[in-house]
Amino acid sequence: MNFEVIPAIDLKGGKCVQLVQGVPGTEMVSLDDALAVADDWVSQGARTLHVIDLDGAFSGERKNAKIVEQIIKKYDVNVQVGGGVRDFETAKYLLDIGVTRVILGTSAVKTPELISDLSSRLGKEKIMVSLDSRKGEVLVDGWTASSGKGTVDLARQFETKGAGSILFTNVDVEGLLKGVDENPVRSLVSSVDIPVIASGGITTLEDIVKIKNTGAAGVVIGSALYKHLFTLKEAIEVVS
Repeated sequence: MNFEVIPAIDLKGGKCVQLVQGVPGTEMVSLDDALAVADDWVSQGARTLHVIDLDGAFSGERKNAKIVEQIIKKYDVNVQVGGGVRDFETAKYLLDIGVTRVILGTSAVKTPELISDLSSRLGKEKIMVSLDSRKGEVLVDGWTASSGKGTVDLARQFETKGAGSILFTNVDVEGLLKGVDENPVRSLVSSVDIPVIASGGITTLEDIVKIKNTGAAGVVIGSALYKHLFTLKEAIEVVS
């Protein structure tokens, strides 16, 4: 499987934003036209878009659902969607309108059986579990609380429950633009047999190579692209 560079489109209040450490109100980027952003990423060679409804993640209400639908309808690329996906009905709806993978975080950690149910009914490859970790422990509720559970332990549990892939975000470095820490990524990749996509801390093109060298299946990049530290095209080329 080719290593994939995946640009992030985080939606909040109808805009494309980038938060510092996931904290509401810390927008370092706020762009009015999310479709124009998607257009830019696709034109630079994105094969997958990572779309998160932050309003859904924080409040459970998927307020940006219409934008998600427009992105799926307009572009012939894979789209993985998270934020407010907390039950079978929402997951099925998203997959029915063309989403490639649905991403579940807090709901998966709090109700692991949900992953078993979704995997068996909707297909393993369509279910991605998001593990957002600080100091090796998985966070829940928009990064405001610790689950008290270790990242590797949960990843193994979800692999057993039928998750098709893991999205690992290293909150210790997320959004700070100070570089990656590849060690927890490498540890996670070596602990499970399903694909791991890493996120958090990408600041330079060299960081992308470091993540590829862990054995991860791909990387999600947000802030570095929005702050123009490099282009998506350059990011794709450096690992091609």
